[in-house]
Amino acid sequence: MDHFEEDLVEALKEIVRSGNWQCVGSKSKFKSPCTKLYSDDGEDIVLVHTEDDRFWAMDSSCPHEGGPLDLGDIEDLGDGRLALICPWHHFDFCLDTGASSTGLQNQVYDVRVVDDMVYINTQSSLSLSPIPSTNTAPQENLLPVEVASNPSENTLCFWATKVLCTADPKEKVALTKEIQEWWNSGKITEVGEATPPAQPSRKDNLTVLEPGKIKRGKGGTQASRIALLHSLANIEQWAIDLSWDVIARFSEFTLNGGNSLPRQFFSDFVKVAGDEAKHYQLLEERITELGSYFGALPVHNALWQSASDTSHDLLARLAIVHMVHEARGLDVHPQTLSRFATQGDQRSVEVLEVIYSDEITHVAAGLRWFTYICSEEGRNCLTTFHELVKLYFKGYLKPPFNTEGRKIAGMTEEWYIPLVKPSS
Repeated sequence: MDHFEEDLVEALKEIVRSGNWQCVGSKSKFKSPCTKLYSDDGEDIVLVHTEDDRFWAMDSSCPHEGGPLDLGDIEDLGDGRLALICPWHHFDFCLDTGASSTGLQNQVYDVRVVDDMVYINTQSSLSLSPIPSTNTAPQENLLPVEVASNPSENTLCFWATKVLCTADPKEKVALTKEIQEWWNSGKITEVGEATPPAQPSRKDNLTVLEPGKIKRGKGGTQASRIALLHSLANIEQWAIDLSWDVIARFSEFTLNGGNSLPRQFFSDFVKVAGDEAKHYQLLEERITELGSYFGALPVHNALWQSASDTSHDLLARLAIVHMVHEARGLDVHPQTLSRFATQGDQRSVEVLEVIYSDEITHVAAGLRWFTYICSEEGRNCLTTFHELVKLYFKGYLKPPFNTEGRKIAGMTEEWYIPLVKPSS
């Protein structure tokens, strides 16, 4: 009988060697329910390990809007079928077939366990670490900078502080795009550590006023639309810095149990930084098309005050910056969009729609990591959020709320309605 089992194992190994099966490691490496595997073709895979000790695999990006399925939950659909739930918009994908009740379809892959080793049937090479890109073609409109040759400097935090110390917004945008590409391609692999500046650098020619003294305009004239876009561009420039600051400032954050933040935390905020850079660039280009330029009008630094107030507390930072301020951005979107649409400014409407779609995912990212930390530390998410907002945010949250946009981001009414001023 022993010989039979040995022959069977050898036969299975031969099948593996002659097929498209990729060995991704021993079962002991995959204790977590979901593990992201990086693919050399860019189509990364999530390996799912269910409680009944079975393995499944599918594409790690949600086919809806690219949500990270490796951060999703596993739920029972009934009749014994299990599904992976996208953390962004809660789309379900059956582990068996990749089918979703929404009508979407995700790619699934056969998985086998042979001699305690896990194999996935795919023609792509898989790795637990990002696979360096072999594409060396020059990218247009990016800064002519190189990855640091000193290993101690070639970390995500080192470059994050470089962005924070870059005063010119166009250079800030270009450097952000470079770093995002380096991180995603594996040219930067270590998070590292660094001390971010007390405040990001800004060009000397900016006129900075108190927030209440900034005239934003109501969109009725071209001048007022430029003022609105200028105000939004200022917010997006701060948003770039806030994304890099949360990476550098909290790189050494440890949970109560002693664990560090997962790598995906940093990947999520690299993406947020890249989105904010794209938003600033779109707005700056639109302002120029309308005959003005960024810096022609006064700006404020109110967002950075919130960052300073929460510089010692990651949960507070996520709550105030991403779950209050960015969520408020969703609330004002319908009215802002209407002002431009009423004046027939379709190009500006298109820019605002791109920004709105991305900002929903940013609120979702803040919410996701806020609830992750609370869960890991045994905190009540809602109670903790309400306490932090009352501590660090001045006043009550004010309606109207964009209930639909907030819901898509995962922020249902129980998060914010208790923070509204009670009716007298």
